[in-house]
Amino acid sequence: MQQQWSAVDNFMISSLIPEDDVLSQVLENNKRAGLPEHDVAANQGQLLALFVRMTQARRILEIGTLGAYSSIWMARALPPDGKLITLEAHPTHANVARQNIHLAGLNERIELIEGPALNSLENFGDVPPFDLIFIDADKPNNPGYLEWALYYSRPGTLIIGDNVVREGEVINGQSDDARVQGVRRFIEMIGDNPRLTATALQTVGVKGWDGFTLAIVER
Repeated sequence: MQQQWSAVDNFMISSLIPEDDVLSQVLENNKRAGLPEHDVAANQGQLLALFVRMTQARRILEIGTLGAYSSIWMARALPPDGKLITLEAHPTHANVARQNIHLAGLNERIELIEGPALNSLENFGDVPPFDLIFIDADKPNNPGYLEWALYYSRPGTLIIGDNVVREGEVINGQSDDARVQGVRRFIEMIGDNPRLTATALQTVGVKGWDGFTLAIVER
């Protein structure tokens, strides 16, 4: 099935999304630097950009930068005075991301903060709320990331959680995988929180079998 899923994704990408030399170079830079191949697919990057435009976001928080591929997709969709803050714990990833952000000409629009995301979030201080928050970092800490996302949100903020299906393991309550348990707790917290209206979708494609959550902050 993976071969067919990938073929369908590749058809959709080639049909709907123009080739982009900068984004292609970003992926090549990430590969050359040995970063894990966890970047979103191009059609998923376009989906994130469309979410930015649909919500008319001006301030974005991204938890988990990797090589800044998704950061660039979202930042490009911001208005000229928009701002994206992205958090990355791994020094090598952060260094590659900075180079990619510079390559994309987005140094003024993207701020990368290096260090463990929970520490960075705790030290933000008094900042304006974010319009869109994308959570795509280490899954065991997803519950903590959700708590901070809610703290820095406002009514209408869109919170997106990526990689929540884990090839179906999300339904395994007995899993000894901390990533699975982190995602399960994350989903339960979303469902139990009266401030949130949410859904989740499974996806298949070049990235395999996974999915994402979408939640709107109501108050």
